[in-house]
Amino acid sequence: MKSEKETIYDYAAELKLLAFKEELECTLSLAAEENWNHLQFLTELLGKESARRRECRRRSRIRSAGFPQMKYLHELVMEDMPKEAQVILPELETLDFIRQGRNLVLYGNPGTGKTHIATALGIKACQQDFTVLFTSVPVLLTQIREAKSAKTLRTLQLRFEKYDLVICDEFGYVSCDKEGGELLFNHLSLRAGKKATIITTNLAFNRWNEIIKDKVLVAAMVDRLTHKAYLVNMTGLSYSCLLYTSPSPRDRTRSRMPSS
Repeated sequence: MKSEKETIYDYAAELKLLAFKEELECTLSLAAEENWNHLQFLTELLGKESARRRECRRRSRIRSAGFPQMKYLHELVMEDMPKEAQVILPELETLDFIRQGRNLVLYGNPGTGKTHIATALGIKACQQDFTVLFTSVPVLLTQIREAKSAKTLRTLQLRFEKYDLVICDEFGYVSCDKEGGELLFNHLSLRAGKKATIITTNLAFNRWNEIIKDKVLVAAMVDRLTHKAYLVNMTGLSYSCLLYTSPSPRDRTRSRMPSS
């Protein structure tokens, strides 16, 4: 005949309450030492189970987001960041721009930390229970074209609309024809004014017509993406330059510097 403890283990396994199985012995001992009543004991054990599940959800969201690398805000060396980034980053770290459905456009020359900031904000958002998608603009455009051909575009659009935050990296690295520009515009417009999108680009807005030839479409896209958005000029020295121009003890830590 099974003991009560063994029965609890069986129930915990059946209900997938892993923390119950892992923490039962420790919590029983602590309850005995502290003379807890049944409610205190149950509250402690359920709290551990809840914490385990929250952590599992965070890890799952980070995996599902598709980040190419794990980049964190604490890895940034603030004094080496472009001035505008230094000023606005504390506000962005609150993630209120996600709650308000406001966009963030990080623009400037390569190597100044655009992708690092975008990724780090995305990871923090995952840790705070937001759903996030990381994609490059070329990959997104390919997905849109393939979905259109397969007649599954609406399914892709519905999924795209629901993310709390979408990060579109590398806008401006690959040019697209008029049809591609229209598809991209329509897709990004689904989130306008409702959900937050981060765009990283190495091109100033007046150069977007270099990758999308339709000037009217470019104007509409810029207007849609920048309405009530945070616009951060990331122009400055790249971190690769900083590595060689000012050797100091801090340089030893710059192998972790962000790159766009």
